[in-house]
Amino acid sequence: MLNWALQCGPQTDTTDLETGWNMAGRPRQSDEAPQGAAASLLNGLGVLEAFSIEKPVLGVTEIAQRVGLHKSTVSRILAGLEKARYVQRDDETGRFRLGLGLIALSGPLLAQLDVRRVAYPELERLTEATLETSALAVWNGSEAVVVEQIPSPHLVKHTAAIGTRYSKFESSSVRMFLADLPEPKAASLLEQGVVTLKPGSDPAPDFAEQLNANREAGYAVNDGLTTPEEFGVSALVRDYKGAAVGCITVSAPKSRVPESVIDVLAANVMAAAAAVSARLGYQALERPEGDS
Repeated sequence: MLNWALQCGPQTDTTDLETGWNMAGRPRQSDEAPQGAAASLLNGLGVLEAFSIEKPVLGVTEIAQRVGLHKSTVSRILAGLEKARYVQRDDETGRFRLGLGLIALSGPLLAQLDVRRVAYPELERLTEATLETSALAVWNGSEAVVVEQIPSPHLVKHTAAIGTRYSKFESSSVRMFLADLPEPKAASLLEQGVVTLKPGSDPAPDFAEQLNANREAGYAVNDGLTTPEEFGVSALVRDYKGAAVGCITVSAPKSRVPESVIDVLAANVMAAAAAVSARLGYQALERPEGDS
């Protein structure tokens, strides 16, 4: 949708020569700065950044002054942005405001940020109930990435910094995300080594069976599979469309989790994930009585 970036070409630099900054706050391009389509893309982003809460509606001249570009250049960029619905022009005044296309563009990010905000109170309750670390991860297409965490009150605990990435098949969160993918996609991630395997293991013959089992159960357990000292149990969070937008995990030192409490921890994790999903508008389909 950004074909407009290829149409504008390199533009004249009208940056203030004393400060080295243009009116959009971007540093003046050096000789090594992006040229051609890349420079045009940055100019387009500069035009979008010219809008603000204080100035939500702007004319071509105002935008040109803010970004330090010629009015004709700004007009061409705006024409492309309008086609992509990233800006909207008022027919009467000819001035512009940001368009609804930006909402679609930022949808995946907004969903992740929203699930983090909604999940936080449930993570607090989950840690209070289990006395173990609870965390929320999102899927970036190949890894589970931790975006929120409430640490266990115990002195000895399992924690992972926000931003930690997991790509091992044996990880409970990774398996839950894989279980939600179409089987060929999950198989491809394993075959390409994007999702890594524990040295010496080969889940290829039965990985689909494992993922099906996790999908049916509604949770996955890592009982010392990644490292002998680690325990984790995970369940997916879904939004109003039913899409998996996150995964809640309780993790603990394996020595503190006897087999007798695994089901209890799994039930707590699934309850927390269901509560967050409900707040995001997800409605689980109930099976008719008599169905197995």
